[in-house]
Amino acid sequence: MRRLFSTFARGLPGSGLLFMRLVAGSALVFRAVAILCGGPKLGEAILQVLAAGAGLLLLAGLWTPIAGTLVAVIYIWDIFSHPGDPWTNILLSTLCAALALLGPGAWSVDARLFGWKRIDIRDRR
Repeated sequence: MRRLFSTFARGLPGSGLLFMRLVAGSALVFRAVAILCGGPKLGEAILQVLAAGAGLLLLAGLWTPIAGTLVAVIYIWDIFSHPGDPWTNILLSTLCAALALLGPGAWSVDARLFGWKRIDIRDRR
């Protein structure tokens, strides 16, 4: 799993990644709920449920590369399958692709599970 992340950034870069995750995750969840309340077709409803689930994973910072890639694929598919204004889909797919490539940052579940660990070796004397 460690190969999926370049680093778990701390400081200001880590704060930026946390902010990106919070914005993207909350936008995905709110957008999916709004679309699902409108009574979409079954195929679109399944995609929105997947997007909302990935948004929750992004909010927690769990499996960030997988969730970001899933959202990017969903919204790129949505750009080409639904006519109309594609800019929201472009924005969300770009933001989630960037998160998939950059990683979750230090303040995430991924960093706690897969981040660097400190191992203390005791002296046997």
